[in-house]
Amino acid sequence: MAGQTVIVSGLNPAAILQSTIGGGASPTAAAAAENGTRKVIPLSRDALQDFMLSIITQKLQDEKQPFYVLDLGEVVSLMDQWKSALPNIRPFYAVKCNPEPSFLSILSAMGSNFDCASRAEIEYVLSLGISPDRIVFANPCKPESDIIFAAKVGVNLTTYDSEDEVNKIRKHHPKSELLLRIKPMLDGNARCPMGPKYGALPEEVDPLLRAAQAARLTVSGVSFHIGSGDADSNAYLGAIAAAKEVFETAAKLGMSKMTVLDVGGGFTSGHQFTTAAVAVKSALKQHFDDEPELTIIAEPGRFFAETAFALATTIIGKRVRGELREYWINDGLYGSMNCVLYDHATVNATPLAVLSNRSNVTCGGSKKFPTTVFGPTCDAFDTVLRDYQLPELQVNDWLVFPNMGAYTKAAESNFNGFNNSAIVTHLAYFYPS
Repeated sequence: MAGQTVIVSGLNPAAILQSTIGGGASPTAAAAAENGTRKVIPLSRDALQDFMLSIITQKLQDEKQPFYVLDLGEVVSLMDQWKSALPNIRPFYAVKCNPEPSFLSILSAMGSNFDCASRAEIEYVLSLGISPDRIVFANPCKPESDIIFAAKVGVNLTTYDSEDEVNKIRKHHPKSELLLRIKPMLDGNARCPMGPKYGALPEEVDPLLRAAQAARLTVSGVSFHIGSGDADSNAYLGAIAAAKEVFETAAKLGMSKMTVLDVGGGFTSGHQFTTAAVAVKSALKQHFDDEPELTIIAEPGRFFAETAFALATTIIGKRVRGELREYWINDGLYGSMNCVLYDHATVNATPLAVLSNRSNVTCGGSKKFPTTVFGPTCDAFDTVLRDYQLPELQVNDWLVFPNMGAYTKAAESNFNGFNNSAIVTHLAYFYPS
């Protein structure tokens, strides 16, 4: 079946991946071809559109509820890119970015570890059968109850940036190893900076190391985060240099040799990732080339999640005011589009004119109008798009929002009683010639 793409939905994504490419790690495209295995590929725009249309026509003709499509081929491609660009850095996916179970399963099947920030996130990951030694509890300020839970289930690596946290860990989880979270000199002009809330200042490093030493806790290494979303990759340079100084300070204090460097998140797929990978490797070579046994980890979130999900919503209302078109859809800022609020995201929409233009569902060549798109709630703040160009659409047509995987589901509410969107998972197979 040369060159054939097959769409599968409603199945266990990790099991599909393992049966397709063999084992629990993602091979590169070249390796897949050499081994004669089927290559998992991202969906083309047309394939995604066809799959969404099949869901709409076969399953949602009556209810027309919004839904996500998770492109597992895209996740596989991103993991291949990570392993190619940063082969010596172990990804610990930041669960907070998107905790959808099928998504976590596929990342686990490809060998990803996990960055959890709470008891609930640890429980998500453990429920998938993932070992606790694949989790870093990467929250520098944790409730005591969460620390007690981590000790109970065997999550034994965490971050800290205050003496109070040292005291809590000494009391409730003394077997846990620590990573000292430091504040980078630059936050990379990130969309969501982390520095104002987390990270030890340079003058705090020595006292915090001494506090852990006095508590007889093991400080295994250093972590930092340059900030999330469109961060300047040059920020990694200064942060890695600062981390090296912490290693040297610990050595001067006679502490056990540090063995872990956590370079955090801030990675975005595309050109930014290429630039970031070059900056990280350059800084590691400059500052840690003399540490051959160093374990380097990272906490990518949106890098894996953002482009892997697309959201389909139904138009439930319409109003025309001169040239202005106003549409109401059945998801909004209190649902999947909360990324606009919490992640400062910019969303884009494309039409699926399922009802009004079946012969040209994307309305190619049609006249476009200035458009406002509202969410379904009675709150006027629930406005998804303003001054956006869209063709003429009708009630029961659909709008598709691509790249909707980062920070979309985690904070959904049921404001006004509107249901959250369901996840639909599918996988693309490619059979080599």
